[in-house]
Amino acid sequence: MTSGEAEVVVTQERPTRLTSGPGTLLVWLYGVMVVGAVSRSIYQIATEFDRAPLAYTLSALAGLVYGFITYTLVRGGEKARRAALVCCAAELVGVLTVGTWTLVDPSAFPDATVWSDYGMGYVFIPVLLPLSAIYWLRRARTA
Repeated sequence: MTSGEAEVVVTQERPTRLTSGPGTLLVWLYGVMVVGAVSRSIYQIATEFDRAPLAYTLSALAGLVYGFITYTLVRGGEKARRAALVCCAAELVGVLTVGTWTLVDPSAFPDATVWSDYGMGYVFIPVLLPLSAIYWLRRARTA
C-alpha cells in the first residue's frame, strides 16, 4: 500500500441475538406453543373439521404465527426483531379478539381454540406470551 492510499476495513455486523437471557425462555415457550397448537389443530382438522371449522382453523393459524415468531427469535438481527414485534402485536390482537368473541358469543365456537377465553385452556400463556415478547423485543432494539 502506498502512502496516499487509505486502508479499507470491511466489517460484517453480527445480527443482534434475541435468544439471550429472557429470549431463551421465549423461544422455548413459543416452541412448546407451536407443537401444541399445530398438533392439536392438525388432529382436529383431520378428524372433526365439520364440528368447528372456525375454531380449528384459528388454532392452525395461531400455530403458524407461533412458528414464525420462534423462527425470527432464533434468527436474530434487527429485521427479524421487527418482524417478530409485528407478529407478536398481531398475535395479541388475535388473542384479545378471539378471547372476547368466545365470551360474548360462545355459540360461534362449539369447540375451543388456542386463543379461546384468552388462552385459559393453555394457562393464559397465549395472552401473557405476546406481552412478554413485545416487552423483550422492545428492550432488545439496537441503536
